[in-house]
Amino acid sequence: MNAWRQVSLVLSAGGLSLVSVASVQAQSRVQAPPVETILTRMAQARAENRTRLRPYSVIRDYKLFGKEKQTTKAEIIADVSFVPPDVKHYAIRQANGMGLGEKIVRQMLDHETDIVKDYGSTDLTPDNYDFRFLREEQLNGQHCYVLDMLPKRKGKTLLRGQIWVDATTYQLRRTEGEPGKAPSWWLRDSRIVLVYGDVGGMWLQTASESTANVRFVGPHTMVARDVEYRFSDLAASLEMPSRGQ
Repeated sequence: MNAWRQVSLVLSAGGLSLVSVASVQAQSRVQAPPVETILTRMAQARAENRTRLRPYSVIRDYKLFGKEKQTTKAEIIADVSFVPPDVKHYAIRQANGMGLGEKIVRQMLDHETDIVKDYGSTDLTPDNYDFRFLREEQLNGQHCYVLDMLPKRKGKTLLRGQIWVDATTYQLRRTEGEPGKAPSWWLRDSRIVLVYGDVGGMWLQTASESTANVRFVGPHTMVARDVEYRFSDLAASLEMPSRGQ
């Protein structure tokens, strides 16, 4: 249980569904900007996005899988609300299957509400990470710059891996990696994927997936998808890619 609580720290920090990635053709006409320029434009895009944030609520679906990913061990539906800049609340609407699933989700949401109050400690900035340009790729039809990121300190809430940055908007489209520090002795081979998208003019994390090999238990995966947003008395439904796409 404590092991999953540590993994939830990483999930909450970010701010999954797997998405297909295809390499950009070699004949790219415009050379990618320097890493420093990409990071500056990312910071500008995030700052602009923060000015567009407004109160919203979302129905979120969580599914826990064991070794056989085709079989759901637990499914939890939660209502999550956010009031800028740093207030989050949640309520469990429905819980089916193993009681472990609900306990994990509650721990994840508890940490999510805490971490939003200290955004700077986990933000993708040079204060927290070293970055290196890797390549250009198409991600779901969007031209992206792929950067390698290395945490500057060994923290359980920081990821060591890669980010996909939209080459036009400089918003994050995908983050993938492993904790900069092992969450606990109980977890091995932890892997996190975060997916982002536009929701009513706000750029938000809309899905996540965490996979880990739990000692004495085996592989487990927690998948979270935002299903429906509500803001200004309007509803926006998200059509998320299915697993494996």
